[in-house]
Amino acid sequence: MELSLLVIFWYGILHAFGPDHLTAIADFSIGKNKRKTLFITSLFAVGHGLSLFVFAKILQHTHISEEILGYGDAISALVIIGMGLYLLFMVASNCIQLRKHMHDGKEHIHIWFGKSHEHNAIENSSSFSLGLLMGAGGVRGMLITLGVVQGGVVDLSMVALFTLGVMLVFIAFGMLMLYINNSFLGNLKNVRRAFATAGVISLLVGTNILLG
Repeated sequence: MELSLLVIFWYGILHAFGPDHLTAIADFSIGKNKRKTLFITSLFAVGHGLSLFVFAKILQHTHISEEILGYGDAISALVIIGMGLYLLFMVASNCIQLRKHMHDGKEHIHIWFGKSHEHNAIENSSSFSLGLLMGAGGVRGMLITLGVVQGGVVDLSMVALFTLGVMLVFIAFGMLMLYINNSFLGNLKNVRRAFATAGVISLLVGTNILLG
């Protein structure tokens, strides 16, 4: 692998450790099973990488001031704050549901919002869409990295390696959340506490980014 691609891959790993990204993954992964966690975190990573790729391509040919680029951070912050408010609203309105059942001799727990349990399509599209939106917050860092590799030119191999780096961290953190789901979210009281905690953390992280 060329050195420039290794740099992009490593940047993707470091970028994924941002508190806003990990907070978003936590919000999406609470109460999900292994398959959903892997799929949702992967979609978030793909959306994030695609968004950065598009922005980087545009900025290759268009000069945009640092002040305007700063709006990307504000978008990421507002996304995190919105997710936090949504989770807190779900807790306050008692819209979080939990159901246990036995399947092949093993107990399974299903957690969802509202009356219906058919939210797969909504969750999937939401994680991808929010990944796209939050990509705006990483544009400046991406441009700095591109400045030292391949003369700042963006191609698909670079965005693929970046997305892979992001995805590795997101999935690893998603697996941590899966462990928390399996170990501590066995009753509705703990589930509501977990969602409330995630909501408060989201508000704190988003507000800190917005005011930083």
